[in-house]
Amino acid sequence: MLSGKNILIGITGGIAAYKICELIRMFKRANANVRVICTKNALNFVTKLTLQNLSQNEVGVEEFELDEYKPEHISYADEADIMLIAPATANTISKIAHGICDNLLTSVVCAFRKPVIIAPAMNCNMWENPIIQKNLQKLSSIGYKILEPESGFLACGYEGKGRLCSLEKIFEETIQILNSTNSNNQKKYVITAGGTIEDIDPVRYISNYSSGKMGIALADEAYKNGNETILITTVDVERPYKVIKVKSAEQMQDAVNKEFDTADVIIMAAAVADYRVKNKSEQKIKKTCDDELTLELVKNPDILKGLCEKKQNEMSKPRDVKIVGFCAESENLLQNAKEKITKKGCDFLIANDISRKDIGFSSDYNEVTILKKNGESKKLERASKQEIARQILKEINE
Repeated sequence: MLSGKNILIGITGGIAAYKICELIRMFKRANANVRVICTKNALNFVTKLTLQNLSQNEVGVEEFELDEYKPEHISYADEADIMLIAPATANTISKIAHGICDNLLTSVVCAFRKPVIIAPAMNCNMWENPIIQKNLQKLSSIGYKILEPESGFLACGYEGKGRLCSLEKIFEETIQILNSTNSNNQKKYVITAGGTIEDIDPVRYISNYSSGKMGIALADEAYKNGNETILITTVDVERPYKVIKVKSAEQMQDAVNKEFDTADVIIMAAAVADYRVKNKSEQKIKKTCDDELTLELVKNPDILKGLCEKKQNEMSKPRDVKIVGFCAESENLLQNAKEKITKKGCDFLIANDISRKDIGFSSDYNEVTILKKNGESKKLERASKQEIARQILKEINE
């Protein structure tokens, strides 16, 4: 089932560490190659020799136990197809969430660019601590898969939520993620997010209210589905996939065009400013006695339309790339969206109603209508932007 797959298991210092011995057996029976990293405290619950015998590989503990000149945290990260941390203590979860690399396990996670599963196990009061919950939410938002613990009688004597989830659940989730990341099914997604910024002078600019949340949610979902994901954004964001930071519409156009030839799906979720200042001042514009200041504006490049034209003109044969545009309207949503998809020539257009306060700009929720090039449309009712992103990707891939 898992022949040829390399699974990296991180074990931290929780009583449930002993259960991972059986999980290693399950992966080995499925013909996976298993490597194990432990924190020092994990060895209080399970021995290094036991884990080595079960995995048939050396077990990593110390960061600088090197038989050869090869940085261990990089080699572990490069060789594995997936990493799972079970049990994951509150301490290790918090370190990962804040980028702390003070042992081999946390250093490997920091360098890991492929799917990561985290299966927490801890005292129920620790699980309910808002700081721990915030750290888990942060990890989930950047693409880590969190397998929540189960409720029951805990080793510490408490009754509540905190027991490591079943080994079968961890095993099945690992298989599902590895299947979705199969190179034969993997696609390259290029997604834009945020509002572009057009300088007036060194301290002033023209922009819009876009938070970038919808585009980032789309990139998160594409990555979770095992795809190569590139996010081109005006927003500062840290993610396990590639993020290209840009500022202006012209910079965004250049970045998207560089990825065009190898992209399978391009989603233009960014709010690109329609105009920029014709003659940007290199120095701060001083206030004068005049009551008015006139700025001469020129049109920015139409990135979406340019991509669609490029798709059609590629060596007289259209490229097999799906191009998805976004349409933000404050009135006549569907009428304007239908005109836009015809004018731009994209394969799909996602129409947003920005007049509503409960969705759209800066909100964590959205409600959209997906228009297709063939004239069909589908409305997605109000939901979290993460859920809307999941449904959008499902629709464009059917």
